[in-house]
Amino acid sequence: MTDTLSRRNFLGASAAALAAGALPARLDAIEAPAVILRGASRPVAISSANSLAPVSKALELVLQGSDTLDAAVDGVKIQELDPKDNSVGYGGLPNEDGVVQLDASCMHGPTRRAGAVGALEGIKTPSEVAKLVLKYTNHIMLVGEGAKRFALSYGFKDEDLLTPESRQHWLTWRANRGPNDDWLDVPKGTEMVVRPTGTINLNVVNAAGDLSSVTTTSGLAWKISGRVGDSPIVGAGQYTDNDVGAAGSTGRGESNIMVCGGFLTVEHMRRGMSPTDACMETLKRTLHMTPDRLMGPDGRPKFDLTFYAVNKKGEFGAAGLFPARYAVASEGNPAAFKDCAYMFKRS
Repeated sequence: MTDTLSRRNFLGASAAALAAGALPARLDAIEAPAVILRGASRPVAISSANSLAPVSKALELVLQGSDTLDAAVDGVKIQELDPKDNSVGYGGLPNEDGVVQLDASCMHGPTRRAGAVGALEGIKTPSEVAKLVLKYTNHIMLVGEGAKRFALSYGFKDEDLLTPESRQHWLTWRANRGPNDDWLDVPKGTEMVVRPTGTINLNVVNAAGDLSSVTTTSGLAWKISGRVGDSPIVGAGQYTDNDVGAAGSTGRGESNIMVCGGFLTVEHMRRGMSPTDACMETLKRTLHMTPDRLMGPDGRPKFDLTFYAVNKKGEFGAAGLFPARYAVASEGNPAAFKDCAYMFKRS
């Protein structure tokens, strides 16, 4: 800095320039670069393969004039309330202590607001609670006991979320988890319960091009108590930009968190990629960020991860590390399964 431009003079000149309007008065005047998607939008609901009924319900509500977020949450609630669905909500598989802890997040494109809950116990529909966080608080995420008290204040009931089926899965896992623990082994040859994951991501766009997304899960089965995956993380489990599109994921949450996959997929669409190509590009980034301990000797990941996306025009697509299906419903087309693009064939 020269003698003729002291720090005080520099700051004074900067303040004068700002006052004169040399810089934008509002930060949101600096817009992110985007490919402008012109023309009419096609109403679409796209989701993971465990959501055929939810995408059908979400599209039906959108075509009736419902807000896209309301439609998305009402859609996933079908599975959250289904005791036969072990992936989300009531009947979801518990943590290692036998306690069901649920996660969910949502994002509303038109208002640029988000809400989320993590490690929520005793409440069947975490997606609804996440929406209430979005609508009625200045926060984005509530977790644990605080999230539960928040839900109870709005009239939700504290209920046991373990069904007889999910409890039996947990008891079987506990009996087989190791030869040196304090539990008796089951007879040799007894089929062990696998360690499944279960999640629903649902993204919706209406005819006006307004978008919303929601992701809900019971998380990784037998997880350490308090573990939270990508589902309640805005920008990872799901993300919406009303100028561009919406995206989300199912699969190994930790791997998705490392790349902020929901946000990254939307950013790829912002640059002009199709939804399918955007999902595939995010998977490439995921592999780049995957440590060696999670890769097999054949060079393929030991986990699965799938992304789902829709842009503002209603174009949609999905891609996974391995072959998978997704559910989609669009105006004039009933809910149906479609094949995802993928990177690796299964063994």
